Amino acid sequence: MAEDRIGMQAGSPERHSLGRRWRKSLRRVLRRVIRGRLATSVIGAIIYSGLRFVHATQRQAPGSSDWRGDLTTSHPAIVALWHGQHLLAPFFRPVELPYVALLSRSRDAELNANVVERFGIDTVRGSGGRAGADRSQKGGARALIALRRRLADKMGVCMIADVPKGTPREAGQGIVMLARISGRPVLPSAAVTSRRYVVKSSWDRTALPLPFGRIAVVVGDPIHVPHDADEAVMEAKRREITQAIEAANLAAERLARGAS
Repeated sequence: MAEDRIGMQAGSPERHSLGRRWRKSLRRVLRRVIRGRLATSVIGAIIYSGLRFVHATQRQAPGSSDWRGDLTTSHPAIVALWHGQHLLAPFFRPVELPYVALLSRSRDAELNANVVERFGIDTVRGSGGRAGADRSQKGGARALIALRRRLADKMGVCMIADVPKGTPREAGQGIVMLARISGRPVLPSAAVTSRRYVVKSSWDRTALPLPFGRIAVVVGDPIHVPHDADEAVMEAKRREITQAIEAANLAAERLARGAS
C-alpha cells in the first residue's frame, strides 16, 4: 500500500497520465455543451453584442474606401476576405442589399452561422476552397451551385478566400470557380482595426478587434473570371485574387495605423 501511495505522489508518471485523461474528458464534455443548440444561441448572442459594441467604438480611418458605393455599384458581387480578418465585415455592407455568406459544414461552424445570421445575412454551408474530390466530399460543389443561384437572384456573396487549415492568405480555387460560373466579379476586401489581439496559436492568426480604435476598410478593383477560362487562366486568376486581397489587407493595416 505504501508503494502504491508513493507511485501516485505528485510528479509521478501515473499521476500525470491520470491528469491528462481527466483533462481530455473535461474538454470533450465542454465541447458537447458548447455545441448544444441552447449554448450556441447564448454564446452567439454574446459574440454578436460584443461585435456591435466594438464597432460602435471605432473611428473610421481617413483614406478608407467608399465601401458603400463600391459594393452598390458591383452588386451582386463576391466580396472576398481572409480568414481571421473578417469579424467586423458584416458592418461594411449596404444593409438594404441582401447577402449570403459561405460557412463550413463543421459542427464548430454552427456558432459562426448563429452570429452571421443575427446580422441579417443568410448562410450556405460547404467548403469553397479546395478543388476536385475533396471539395465535393465537403459539400463544396453543392455550395458553389447554391451560391451561383443566390447571385442570380441578386444576392451578394461574402466568401473567405483562403482554405481552412491550408495556407493562410492564399486564395483557393473555389472563389475563382464561383466567379467563372456566375459571371459576377470578385471584390478583394479588408477591414482592419488599429487595436486588435492576434491569436498567434491559430492557423490563420485570427485578429480579434478591440474597442476604441480606428478601423480601415479597403475594397479593391473588381476582378472578373471569363466563363471559358481554362486551367491556366483559372490559376492566374487565383494568384491575382490572392495578391489583390493581400494588397487590400496591407493597405487597411497602414491606414489603421494612421499611415498614408
